[in-house]
Amino acid sequence: MNEPAITLRRACVRDAADFARIMGDPEVYPGLMQLPFASEEVWQVRLADNNTPARSQDLALVAELDGQVVGSAGLHVAPQVRRRHCALLGISVSAPAQGRGVGSALMRAMCDYADQWAQILRIELTVFTDNTRAIGLYRKFGFEHEGTHRGFAMRHGAYADVHAMARWHPCPPAAPHRTSP
Repeated sequence: MNEPAITLRRACVRDAADFARIMGDPEVYPGLMQLPFASEEVWQVRLADNNTPARSQDLALVAELDGQVVGSAGLHVAPQVRRRHCALLGISVSAPAQGRGVGSALMRAMCDYADQWAQILRIELTVFTDNTRAIGLYRKFGFEHEGTHRGFAMRHGAYADVHAMARWHPCPPAAPHRTSP
C-alpha cells in the first residue's frame, strides 16, 4: 500500500493546537529543546511572532499527512548583523509519523529555502548525543559534527550532552563579475 503524500505549508497561528499536541508528546519532547506542557496559547504567541515583518526571512513549516499536522520545522536567521549568513534549525515529527519520510521532506524544504532563497551560508543545530535517528537524518542532508557540548540541557532530571552540527551551503553563490563600462 502506498504511503499518503506529505504536504508542506507555512505554519500559522491556527496550527498552535497541533504544535502543543506534537511537542507535548512524551515520545517526542525529550528529543527537542522544548519544555513539555507548553499550552496552545503559548504556541499561538510563538507562531504569531514567526509571521511578523521582523522575522520575514525566517521560515516555519508544517508537514501534513492526510490533512493532519504531523511535523514542523523552523529556520531562524541569526539576528546579529555579522551572523546573518547563519540560521538555526529546529525540527519535530510526531511519534506515529516518524520513519515515514516526514523529516526528510521538511529537511529538504529547509535546505532548499536556505540555499536558493534566503542567502544562508551556514545552518546550525544541536541534537542530543543519543538521538541517533535525528543525527542520521541530519548527516543525510550534509550536516557535520562540529563538537559536543557537555551538560547542555536538562532532560529527565539530568544534564544531557548535545552535538553541535552545521551544514554549509553546498555551492555558495558568487557575486556577478563586473565589467568596466
